[in-house]
Amino acid sequence: MIGTAQHWEKIHATKGDEVSWYQPTSTESARLIRACGLVPGASVLDVGAGASVLVDELLEAGYRPTLLEIAEAAFVRVKDRLGARAAEVRFILGDITETELPEAAYDLWHDRAVFHFLTEPGQREAYVRALKRALKPGGFVVLAGFALDGPTTCSGLPVCRYDAQGLAEQLGEGFELVESSRELHATPSGATQSFQYTRFRRL
Repeated sequence: MIGTAQHWEKIHATKGDEVSWYQPTSTESARLIRACGLVPGASVLDVGAGASVLVDELLEAGYRPTLLEIAEAAFVRVKDRLGARAAEVRFILGDITETELPEAAYDLWHDRAVFHFLTEPGQREAYVRALKRALKPGGFVVLAGFALDGPTTCSGLPVCRYDAQGLAEQLGEGFELVESSRELHATPSGATQSFQYTRFRRL
């Protein structure tokens, strides 16, 4: 388990936009997604979406977003913010290591700060299986988490830290590392966290 649903429900219900990973705009994720050159109508899965504004940006770009999140409280906030546009979004409540996703359904898989919570090999293997099942051949992966000099814990849970090559090794064969970048993320509390971003193409 990434962490119990109750743990994340409490985090989202009590902290709102004060969660450490909050961004008012999805700067580096949005840049990497644009770089994929997806056509309008492309299907995008945001894993561990939380209450991120990325979904707003995906809708504006003409994509068809699906959000997967373990905490229902986050979805409540997203639906309140989107209003009528929430009907254009598919919401999946569940743990990515346990949720059965449709086969070859998505043109792009996005994950900012979920994979680094998978501290056990079996969790990471389940994640990659889900990715390989759900992503179309030729599709893209935008994957980000704490860099090697990033924090060792987040929201009271331990994390794994990676550089670009480390993330490539975790995905294994069948994925080409197209580009990587780093971001110094300023948290709402004023701290700075080092993130590693990667963009892969499925072969």
